[in-house]
Amino acid sequence: MAALPTGRPPFDIWKGVDVPTFNTPTQMTNSQQLKKNQLLLDQAKRDIETLNNELKWRLNQGQTSMANELQARITQSEATIKDLTTKTTDLQNKVYEETGQYDKLLQGEGRDAFLALKTVFENYGLGSLAGKIYDFVKNGYSSDTISILLQDSDEYKKRFAANDVRRKAGLSVLNPAEYIAAENSYRQIMRQSGLPVGFYDSNDDFTNFLVGDVSPTELQDRVNLATQASVLSNSAYKQALQQMGIGQGEIAAYFLDSKKAMPFIQKAAAQAAIGAEALQRGFAFDQRYAEELATSGISRDQAAQAYAKIGDEFSTLSTLGSIYGGGWTQRQAEEDIFRGGNEASAQKRKLINAERGNFSGSAGTARGGLSQRGGQR
Repeated sequence: MAALPTGRPPFDIWKGVDVPTFNTPTQMTNSQQLKKNQLLLDQAKRDIETLNNELKWRLNQGQTSMANELQARITQSEATIKDLTTKTTDLQNKVYEETGQYDKLLQGEGRDAFLALKTVFENYGLGSLAGKIYDFVKNGYSSDTISILLQDSDEYKKRFAANDVRRKAGLSVLNPAEYIAAENSYRQIMRQSGLPVGFYDSNDDFTNFLVGDVSPTELQDRVNLATQASVLSNSAYKQALQQMGIGQGEIAAYFLDSKKAMPFIQKAAAQAAIGAEALQRGFAFDQRYAEELATSGISRDQAAQAYAKIGDEFSTLSTLGSIYGGGWTQRQAEEDIFRGGNEASAQKRKLINAERGNFSGSAGTARGGLSQRGGQR
């Protein structure tokens, strides 16, 4: 630090250094309070550095009385910093707990044990148990003990729900590795057989198989029979289903579990009906978009009316889009008719209004005809 001039120092501000207060609005979150405390702590450290520099200068000047008063102030500030540091550390730990960063609250072997157990249970689909793992580690339980204790949690029992029924039925309880391996085998069989997504592909779907002690081999036999039945079913019936957009996978699903498969069949049929209306009008069949429309409740009759209107307007609006900018695509037309009140509808109004401005009162052109109709949906 550069030597200070004699006389009154240029930074005689120590009297303005106050002890930071902790009064905080009750609605402030721990994370917000932590940031505030960190700012207060940084400021307090800067202030005490200023006070120490002032003290040295006063002592060099022989101003003992002033130096004593400064020393008392420094002692008070050091106590404030200590208290603020403790509060900040406590808040930081609370934020770690709230955000699930439990590993930052542990050290050494405890941290290693927590991370190892957390990884294992995450692989089970039980990442939600991290908080309980942390509590057990913090209280000094061994990894083996924690693994046993967690099996009594509601989350664990729900994840491996079939085991409780198996135990009561006199069947062996599957360990997590065996349980998950069976689920994965079931899932692979369903997918390889071409069954629709969402049909028997979640862990909850497989619980009944595990309760019934159905082996993957037995399930494969059932799926094979269902697939064979779908192939050998009445040709006219199968043709009718396929014309509705219901493929081999949905038909096989129906033979495997008609009640569970029905929603998938109905959805596929509705999706195909919407696509058929688009194709009949010369438009592309976007299966994902048709699925969205079917899910929102659009019927075949509604799709027929919508695509009829889209077809009537499309050529003219495409021409206007190329003239006035912004274009006009199939998706814009679909969004305007099926959903309305969106950017596509705004673009349509823009094009029609621009056309009206250029051909006001004229119906002698194809473009003028649409502008006079107003593009009503």
